[in-house]
Amino acid sequence: MKVMGVSGSPIYNSNTDRALKVALEATGLETEFIKLVEYKITPCRACIGCVDTNRCVNTHDDGILLAEKVKEADALIIACYTPYSSIDSLTKAFIERLYPLRHKHGFMAGKPGGAIVTSAVPGTNKALPPAGDMGVNAIMYYMMEEGMNFMGAVKILGNVPCIKCGYGNECKTSGIKMIYGNEATVQSVGVYKFEEQLDVFDAVRELGKRIARALKEKV
Repeated sequence: MKVMGVSGSPIYNSNTDRALKVALEATGLETEFIKLVEYKITPCRACIGCVDTNRCVNTHDDGILLAEKVKEADALIIACYTPYSSIDSLTKAFIERLYPLRHKHGFMAGKPGGAIVTSAVPGTNKALPPAGDMGVNAIMYYMMEEGMNFMGAVKILGNVPCIKCGYGNECKTSGIKMIYGNEATVQSVGVYKFEEQLDVFDAVRELGKRIARALKEKV
C-alpha cells in the first residue's frame, strides 16, 4: 500500500511541506512526497477528450504523469496554502488535472484522502475571510465528488510574506497590520512554525494514522 502526499507550497521546507511529511511518516506505509513547484502543470482545458482514455489528450505536461501516480496510489493527502483566501493555483491546477480519472471507472472512488491547509489568517479573526476553511473545502469537496473516503483535515497557522519582505512594518498594504491590527509589527507577531503548534502537530500525525487504518481495513 502506498500513500501519496502532494504539496502546493512553492517554498521549500515550508510549514506545509513539513506537516505533510509528518502525516506521511505517521502512516507507517510506503509513501511518496510530491512538490508541485518541481513539475510543469497547467489547468484542465475542459475539452472532455479524456472520457474514453482516462488520460489527458490535450496538454502534454507533467499533469499526465502526476495523474498516473495518483491513480496507482492507494491514498492521497493534499497539502496547500491559501493566498488571497483561496486554494493556491498549483494545487488547484493539480486537482483539475485529476479529472480524467473520473470517467466510467471512478479510479479514485473509495480511496482514503485527507487535507492539510496552511493559512496566515487565524480562525479567531472574524473580520477576514475564513481562508483555512475555504482551503479545506476545496480539497474536501474534490474528494467527496470523486467518491473518496475523506478522513479529515488539519489547519495550520502560517505566515504572510510580509514578515520577510523588509517592509512589513511600514507598508500601507502590510498583511501583518491587516490581520493583527495597525499596532502590530513583524517583531510583535513573530514567525509561526508548524512544530510549535502542538495540537496541530498531533492532529497531523493522527490524520496519517487514520488513513493507514482505513487502508488496512480494506485489505
